[in-house]
Amino acid sequence: MKKNYFLYVLLAPALILTLIFKYIPMYGAIIAFKDFSPIKGIMGSEWVGFKHFEKFLASPNFDVIFMNTLKLSFLGLIFSFPVPILLAIMLNQVRKAAVKKNIQLFLYAPNFISVVVVVGMLFIFLSPTGPINQLTTWITGQPVMFMSEPEYFRWIYILSDIWTGAGWASIIYVAALANVDPELHNAANLDGANLLQRIRHIDLPTIRPIMAIVFILAAGGIMSIGFEKAYLMQTSMNLPSSEIIATYVYKVGLQSGDYAYSAAVGLFNSFINVILLLTVNLIVKKLNEGEGLY
Repeated sequence: MKKNYFLYVLLAPALILTLIFKYIPMYGAIIAFKDFSPIKGIMGSEWVGFKHFEKFLASPNFDVIFMNTLKLSFLGLIFSFPVPILLAIMLNQVRKAAVKKNIQLFLYAPNFISVVVVVGMLFIFLSPTGPINQLTTWITGQPVMFMSEPEYFRWIYILSDIWTGAGWASIIYVAALANVDPELHNAANLDGANLLQRIRHIDLPTIRPIMAIVFILAAGGIMSIGFEKAYLMQTSMNLPSSEIIATYVYKVGLQSGDYAYSAAVGLFNSFINVILLLTVNLIVKKLNEGEGLY
């Protein structure tokens, strides 16, 4: 540490901010085990143990909320994870710098659109009188209630997530592929390797460690679906598939004022995430020659 003290000085602000905004607030999670009263405070409130956890697990909404969260997360991971990799590989094949920059600008732009704006666009385009339903009505004779029918919610959520985030997520893979030695591709060309063979034996092995880390982190946060988008896309008709843990915590915590119960539900969600993170990391390490997140 004496030798590299300057590096630790540079690291200090990030560590201090993490401590203040990530670790110190964990103290508040104790209300999940108490019958919290704002008047009595955290320490003055009565200790009730796992009462709130048992209440959530025994509630009639548990199965629906938990499965909705799990289905939306797993489907999002399965369909969203490969897209940035494919985009990066395709971008890597574009040789003209100007064309490549224009394509990247087009792919990255949706990431900077506000979630509120994205959901507003979805409601406009998928409304009964929107452009997509006008085409659907012309073909089938009747509109489709995309934003009201529960079976459409997950696919609209996932596809819009891919549209807004896949381009931005591909940056890390594009950067990794930029470090591939061109001589490897030239040698492969001389040996008669076609494009798919070069991608399989040169490009994919290069980005495999990054793919493993990104997949582990994505799987570790599989239960932490973005609250804002799910809540904004909710309607009274699609609640059977759109009510997830994040929106449920908001409703019982902030809207109903049951802070202890909502903290217990949130803590349960975090616990599941930790288990998934550790499990997926062990699986990936076995499949990836011992390389994982740690």
